[in-house]
Amino acid sequence: RDAIESPVKTSSIPRQVPDQPFYFETWFCAIVGGGLPFGSCFVEYYFILSSLWMDQYYYVFGVLLVVWIILLFMSAEVATLINYFTLCAEDYHWWWRSFITSGSVAFYFFLYSWYYFGTFEDGSVNFSTYMLYFGYMSLICFGVFCMTGYVGLATCLWFNRKIYGSIKVD
Repeated sequence: RDAIESPVKTSSIPRQVPDQPFYFETWFCAIVGGGLPFGSCFVEYYFILSSLWMDQYYYVFGVLLVVWIILLFMSAEVATLINYFTLCAEDYHWWWRSFITSGSVAFYFFLYSWYYFGTFEDGSVNFSTYMLYFGYMSLICFGVFCMTGYVGLATCLWFNRKIYGSIKVD
């Protein structure tokens, strides 16, 4: 495959990024960017956790598909919006920010799994139960981080190529 080609001619000398306010920092964008996609799917996440850990049957796969699509669209939209705002503030370091911003929904998933475990834990469990539950939830959340992070990165790459490809340089 060919390498990614830039739609505009760029300089090899990097520009100085102006000082940014705190709300354009990557950590703040990640905190804000993960909340909205998580809010769109946390009810369904409860049912998935119940089916995994409480021996309940999950049979609403059509709703799960719709919620999964909503999660991906919300992750892409939030990453694109934050990418656009940071580009308007003349900060061109968007690659990792877009990945981390949209992938940060996994942090909220992991926090909710802690809450879920705390509500159903009765105190009579041993250490292996903790290791099993949090080990599996860490793997699941890492998969969600990679999935939504890729969606955000790919969407921002497409968006940036579109907006910079429409610039007419004479």
